[in-house]
Amino acid sequence: MDFTLDQVLALKGGLVLVAFFAFAFVERWRPAVTSPLLLRLGQGTRAAWRRLARNLGLFGLNALIAPLIVLPITWWAADHSLGLRPAALAGWPGLIVDILVLDLWIYWWHRANHELPLLWRFHQVHHLDELLDTTSAVRFHFGEVVLSALVRALVIIVLDLSLVAVVVFEALVLTAAIFHHSAARLPARLEQGLARVIVTPSIHWVHHHAIRADTDSNYGTIFSFWDRLFRSMSRTVRFAGMKIGVERMRDRPLLRLLLAPLGAQPVASPAAKPAPEPARR
Repeated sequence: MDFTLDQVLALKGGLVLVAFFAFAFVERWRPAVTSPLLLRLGQGTRAAWRRLARNLGLFGLNALIAPLIVLPITWWAADHSLGLRPAALAGWPGLIVDILVLDLWIYWWHRANHELPLLWRFHQVHHLDELLDTTSAVRFHFGEVVLSALVRALVIIVLDLSLVAVVVFEALVLTAAIFHHSAARLPARLEQGLARVIVTPSIHWVHHHAIRADTDSNYGTIFSFWDRLFRSMSRTVRFAGMKIGVERMRDRPLLRLLLAPLGAQPVASPAAKPAPEPARR
């Protein structure tokens, strides 16, 4: 490929910043939901400011550990690959294949975070958010971030993925996450068209529905076809007033969120009654 690692890193930072501020503006200008937790232009409740502080606090902690832990793990893995990459996967074709492979990996990693109790202890911090907006896309427990980097390192080593491909994928993942977590109101026909290929807010908001059957579905990050392929797509359609969060749990202050993986594991009843409002496909 014609790009150096420094150029790709700069491109990643620019793309993510533009996406974050663009969707942060649109979701406050034309929000898809009405909620006291959503800070609007020129107004905001105390609960909304507290939520913003929690989300940005988690993001800030991850931003601190990324250069200390996550990046060194990734760089080390890229330098210790098994060297089994076919010559045909060089250049742009290889980059496209790498992105598809990494997105397939993150689909199964995300699914594992829901199905394995130990991983869910960390991942539930992301789901305890009771509203979705651009800040939700960067709200993760640092333990989940480190575990994800370690598992991804194995994928990089075994599949001989280049560091440039990994950085490009990270840029796409962060941009996609900002998009599908956002509270921006999109034209219905546009969103329906996009949803055939990529994960949109209407798809991912169902994943954050505070009904465990929906929470354990719609695992895709960039491409939406993995859920259709592996039969994990929810039949629920996003509806006005959909409750966001974790079934039978409430969000917590920042310190309690950091300690959440050490607390009692919540048990979701498989017999819990579904919300009466959702429309079905």
